[in-house]
Amino acid sequence: MNNISAAIVHKLRSHLEQERTIERKLESFSQKLWPWSEKKLFKLVILLAVLDYLSTYAFLTFGNSPQVIEGGLLAGWALRTGGFFKLFLVDTACIGALTLLAFCTRSACSRLGFRGLGRATFVVLLIPYFVVIMAVVYNNLFWALI
Repeated sequence: MNNISAAIVHKLRSHLEQERTIERKLESFSQKLWPWSEKKLFKLVILLAVLDYLSTYAFLTFGNSPQVIEGGLLAGWALRTGGFFKLFLVDTACIGALTLLAFCTRSACSRLGFRGLGRATFVVLLIPYFVVIMAVVYNNLFWALI
């Protein structure tokens, strides 16, 4: 019986060490993807979300073309059914859900002892939105000012 439990403990320790190796690689990848702090990424995501809303308002209100529409499916639906206030609520809910997911996964991984994996999931969840929303804000401001 002791041999069996010792073998199981040894196997669990070796699996945990393998996970630690993968975790270090993921943390290194996340550091290359986003070398700054997680707090800075969160603040920039929120700032870009606000700029997205304001630039969408400017683009649709002050744009010269009458055929200008919102390109996003959810945002377009919100604008058609409730105007800019509903768009604000939908944007807030979506950003809130995304950031809540990022913070919860980071927290869960950290509690399990995988801080590197927590950082990697946080960065991997927020970076795609960050990149896309930068392009959207630029596009909105470009077309609103032309």
